[in-house]
Amino acid sequence: MQGLAVALQSQEFSVNPPFKAFATGIAKSGDGCLKTVVGVMAYLYPGDRSLDYFPCRYGTSRVLFRGPRRNLDRPYVVALGGTETYGKFVPEPYPALIEAATGLCMVNLGYVNAGIDLYLKDPDVLDTAARARLAVVQIMGAQNLTNRFYTVHPRRNDRFLHASPLLRHIYRDVDFTEFSFTRHMLGALQAVSVDRFEVLAEELRAAWVSRMKCLLASLPCKTLLLWVASAPPPSPGRRSGLTHDPLLVDAEMIAVLRAHAAHYVEVVAPPAALLSAQDGSAIAPDCACAAQGLPGPAVHRLIADQLGPELLRLF
Repeated sequence: MQGLAVALQSQEFSVNPPFKAFATGIAKSGDGCLKTVVGVMAYLYPGDRSLDYFPCRYGTSRVLFRGPRRNLDRPYVVALGGTETYGKFVPEPYPALIEAATGLCMVNLGYVNAGIDLYLKDPDVLDTAARARLAVVQIMGAQNLTNRFYTVHPRRNDRFLHASPLLRHIYRDVDFTEFSFTRHMLGALQAVSVDRFEVLAEELRAAWVSRMKCLLASLPCKTLLLWVASAPPPSPGRRSGLTHDPLLVDAEMIAVLRAHAAHYVEVVAPPAALLSAQDGSAIAPDCACAAQGLPGPAVHRLIADQLGPELLRLF
């Protein structure tokens, strides 16, 4: 593969111990951000700012979650969610902080750019979540799920696979082969026609509410809904905004879901608490763009401070 060099000197990189027995080489990209260990992608950073996510699986699922892997033989709390729950670029995400502070066994099933489909379409992941005594369900965006208009990848839910005949009919002037990611596609479609985009946005909102109800119903344990964003849930508007996460989710949608959960926690992160290379985050220089807008260690501490007492009460 052009642009990649294979290095076999283990001292050059920090390799997750579970993979050492299998490592035959490490593909090193020129930007120092993405490494491949025997076909498994892990975000490892050379030098003093290295961060190992200890990727692990539960059951026979192909999804790699953040580890270290937890023992599921004891009662545990499961955390479902996207990049924020996974704790991208953060040495100690909120599930780890809560476990350290409370003694609760926290199983982090957060996944980068996850949508609801990741959990509903993977029986092993859903079974792991269903066997928990308590579940934290982060409110994720409405863009990363399969719907009447388009299909997303079953695991990497931010990946756009193909448009339905209905969406192609609405947007006859758009070449959908140009899109690989849902957010990019939605922005482009809104730019082509705001009015036509609202038809798609309403479908996404309806599908999101329906799918979230299904997810909550699939968890026999108590569930706690978690909102993590730079602002409180917005009021429903006539026009859809695509600038703030969770994308296309408003206060009215959350109000519908709160009746299906035991509790709701809202964490609003001030701009000063977002990721930066100076706050203890592990951000390689070429990954600064990917880290923009994500919650930093201060936000994870804030989440843990608010969630911890509630989880102890509900557990």
